[in-house]
Amino acid sequence: MISVENLTKRYGSTLAVDDLSFEVQPGVVTGFLGPNGSGKSTTMRAILGLDNPTSGRATINGTTYRHVNAPLREVGALLDAKALNPTRSARNHLRALAASNNIPFSRVDEVLEFVGLASVAKKKAGSFSLGMSQRLGIAAALLGDPPILLFDEPVNGLDPEGIRWIREFFRTLATEGRTVFVSSHLMSEMALTADQIIVIGRGRFITSGSVADLTASAAGSVLVRSVDNARLADAVRRAGGQVDLGTSDALVVNDLDAPTVGRVALEAGVALSELTPQRASLEEVFMDLTADSVEYGHHEEKN
Repeated sequence: MISVENLTKRYGSTLAVDDLSFEVQPGVVTGFLGPNGSGKSTTMRAILGLDNPTSGRATINGTTYRHVNAPLREVGALLDAKALNPTRSARNHLRALAASNNIPFSRVDEVLEFVGLASVAKKKAGSFSLGMSQRLGIAAALLGDPPILLFDEPVNGLDPEGIRWIREFFRTLATEGRTVFVSSHLMSEMALTADQIIVIGRGRFITSGSVADLTASAAGSVLVRSVDNARLADAVRRAGGQVDLGTSDALVVNDLDAPTVGRVALEAGVALSELTPQRASLEEVFMDLTADSVEYGHHEEKN
């Protein structure tokens, strides 16, 4: 288990992480979401002992990373796929890591085969594409067969087949009872991959929960088809709903739930052919939750 307790990290006058607390449990894939500059990478670096907290602490199974006896056997991590010696071959890069933690060299070839890099094991790591570097970083994280794994933007540079592979891989790790903590900016991918979500903004905790819970608590919309959309739209607006054109034969209603739209249609004498609640997507929930926490965002130009 990973535990972050009242973690604060300052870089000079910049407050990167602000009194942040959460837990990452084993047996599930936990997604770590936040806008750019929200403190996700800083938090992960603090968990791995790469940054010292200004206050608070981050622990792994009750101890700090620096006190873990055999780090690669306890924790695997991929933070920066290009943070390696570019002149070493993929195999020698992993062998150097293995030697530092008394891991048999036979394990190197096992993980290279697993991530699909066995055929390029002798090539210099510096010549790898971003996608290949990501796979090498995943191999390094798996080297010690650790029970706890952290990945920062692991699908960067991967093709669709690679993204699907890593999604299934995370699921397998969680099914084995491991702790899997994944930071990503791809909402659609997190919706498919993560069992639990932790959302932060400007270094502070915003919310956490399952994807289903987060989307269920958000206001969705209602897709409705009728024999007289114009008449129905007028009735919905009078009832306080917002109406958008969906397709040529459908309306999308916001601010009213499906039973209310059905009642409005009945009172207006408009027959319906479809009335379907539309649950908000994880991306929509994320945008709503972090609207006040975006450091660099788009703003409409004012005339």
